[in-house]
Amino acid sequence: MAWLRCPRWEVRRVRNPNPLRPSYLRPPSWVAVRRARSYAVNLSSIIYETLGEFGPPVRDRNVLLKPNFVSLNEATTANTSPAVVAAAREAFLRLGARRVIVAEGSALERDSMAIADSMHLWDYMEQSREVFVDLNTDEVHRVVLRSRASALRELYLPSTILGADYVVSIPKLKTHRWAGLSLSLKNMFGAVPGNCYGWPKNLLHWAGVSRTILDLASTLRPDFAIVDGVVGMEGDGPLHGKPKACGALVMGDDPVAVDSTCARIAGFVPERLDYLAHAGRLLGNLREESIQQIGETIDSVRIPFLPARKPASPASHMA
Repeated sequence: MAWLRCPRWEVRRVRNPNPLRPSYLRPPSWVAVRRARSYAVNLSSIIYETLGEFGPPVRDRNVLLKPNFVSLNEATTANTSPAVVAAAREAFLRLGARRVIVAEGSALERDSMAIADSMHLWDYMEQSREVFVDLNTDEVHRVVLRSRASALRELYLPSTILGADYVVSIPKLKTHRWAGLSLSLKNMFGAVPGNCYGWPKNLLHWAGVSRTILDLASTLRPDFAIVDGVVGMEGDGPLHGKPKACGALVMGDDPVAVDSTCARIAGFVPERLDYLAHAGRLLGNLREESIQQIGETIDSVRIPFLPARKPASPASHMA
């Protein structure tokens, strides 16, 4: 078993200021939907101004941006756009963050840096190679999971993400054959190191995609989410779908509320997505009446996405 290669270091308990509590004990969440008709617009200003409304506590702190990089195909829409990643980095630096790094652990490719190369990420960011971490090959620590949705009780997780002061999930808005939609919560699968669990990290799929999304989200709940819906992906996602122009960025500090808003934009009912329905009970706000919208309304940007086909077996899946 590939994961037995991981060192048996001390158990780490993750810094997580978000308690697991039922929905009736939570205040309403705020989600911002911003127009971004193309990647050529000033994305940094859009993100910076939106962050100003949320007031994230990032001054003099280390921020980690977790995009979704899964394919070496330069023309794919499966990956988070490098323009969005670079814009988010610039915005957090403007807010006074001490350091902003980009970190990813691709499920399919052994070399996440190679994907960043293929996407020309370095053309968008100065000194970007120095601030990129491949989570697949990072030093790891053994972490006890905070929930018991799956049969897993612990995972080895990268020290870089465990040590970050503020974690931002930056996924692509896309359909997914196993999860229905791949958004900010599902994006945290890339934090599980390939050096321990192999490629394409089938342990998580064998344990149940929806259930492991919940266990990872409860343990590594993102502090903020920025969903790249400028051009999404519909159909046979998460890898082989077709581009779907949505023209929006969706942002907020409750990833469950952000993901459920994205689901509604894409024409899905979040209560019918298994992992989101369960996440709405303990991890964040799911119901529309518990979410305050900033910026555009859902109806003004709503565009139905063609769903992914369900696979016949867990042998195909992934990002």
